Amino acid sequence: MRKFLVGVGLVASVAAVAALGACGKNNGDDATGDGHGSGPDACVGLQCQVMNCTAMGMPDTTISGRVFAPNGTLPLYDVNVYVPNTDPGPFTNTLTCSHCSDGLPGDPVTQQVTTEHGTFSLGSVPVGDNIPLVITIGKWRRQITIPHVNQCADNPIPAADTTLPKSRTDMTAHTKSVDMPNIAISTGGADALECLVRKLGIDDKEIKTDGQDGRIHLWTDSGATAGGNSGVGISKFKNGFAGGNGAFGNSLDLWGNATKPGKLANYDIVILSCEGDQHPETKSQDAMNHLKAYADAGGRVFMSHWHNIWIEGNTHNPNNGNHQTATNAPMQWPTIAKFNDSSTTLGNGSKDLIDEVNNPKGTSFATWMLDPDVKGSTVQDQIANQDSTGKNTCDSITATAAEDWVNEADGTTPQMFQFTTPNDMDVNARCGKVVFSDMHVSGDSTSPENGSYPDACSASGLTPQEKALAFMFFDISSCVGSIF
Repeated sequence: MRKFLVGVGLVASVAAVAALGACGKNNGDDATGDGHGSGPDACVGLQCQVMNCTAMGMPDTTISGRVFAPNGTLPLYDVNVYVPNTDPGPFTNTLTCSHCSDGLPGDPVTQQVTTEHGTFSLGSVPVGDNIPLVITIGKWRRQITIPHVNQCADNPIPAADTTLPKSRTDMTAHTKSVDMPNIAISTGGADALECLVRKLGIDDKEIKTDGQDGRIHLWTDSGATAGGNSGVGISKFKNGFAGGNGAFGNSLDLWGNATKPGKLANYDIVILSCEGDQHPETKSQDAMNHLKAYADAGGRVFMSHWHNIWIEGNTHNPNNGNHQTATNAPMQWPTIAKFNDSSTTLGNGSKDLIDEVNNPKGTSFATWMLDPDVKGSTVQDQIANQDSTGKNTCDSITATAAEDWVNEADGTTPQMFQFTTPNDMDVNARCGKVVFSDMHVSGDSTSPENGSYPDACSASGLTPQEKALAFMFFDISSCVGSIF
């Protein structure tokens, strides 16, 4: 009997050795890890803790979970989840040219992106104590330490540990660190995108103004007043607000002019809320050049409706607000799209359609909108317009220059599109992203002139349009890859 037990132990030991010995990193011929010699490459660090469970007749070692937006309820697609072999290091505070082909920091042992339902099941995970895990998209990041990973079994991670941070102090018992991007939002009298970040779960203490310590800075285009059509939106914080205080910064200081470069480079993402008109009196040619240079260097820009001025140049009369065809300032991205310069509002009950043909992420976008926890669509591809807020300013986009994300119900007129920059460079050499939307996305919130934040922000849940923007909001943060 004793001999039998010894034999069983020997067989188990051989199986364990075989399992550990199968972790060669590159299947090369370096047994020492010094770049020379013969045999498999030597494993390094956590690679040596990856068990070949198949060799033992057992299931793989996995980590599973679901990634959510900071509000903890909205699942997120295409978020990177990985086990790093080395410290990923801090993010820089400068714009970077981030290509998807560059790989993830920290030399991942194993990695995956979340599905359209926000789920992941990461295989070939190192076993043992204190295994690191990174959840990240762009500069949104949560790093946790898993106390123990059981071999050849699934190890589920609680949602609190896989939710993107709502603040820089949003820690859990297993959280090592959190990161958030720097975001600038310029308010406008015709849209209220500054209200969306609260619905997405960003903590009020992170919402402040230029010069105050927060990850979300609110600005207002205080000079957008020509023709009696004021584009000024909410311009100050309500007394007692848990975040910022006082008046917002002037958006002219954000995008600059001929004598000052502006502060765009301080931000990873810039969101421009519709001002009801192009208001060229506040957007000089130098300012438009600054925004283009910002995007070309790796910045991310979201433009709502009449901010098409940054794409096509000034096509409105600054003296009376009437539309005209003469362009007073050169187009910044002349090959991207054609606009009809109309302010026509789509009718009541109108629907927009997700483009699953001309957008490589279109099917995933549509699937995500149908997810039971998203409920952005009740019919495949359809997005309901809130309070008839859809416009039809854009006639068409250049199919070889931009991605068509959402169309009007006719299926051909763009409502939302994205392109990468510098647009005149090869697609694999681009650094930034620009999104244009003809939808006034925050249809149930308002941005009254000189109002106080967040008084006019709706307390309701996300509208279908806001859910569509939420998908774009996190996607625009991600790395730049070839879009065709």
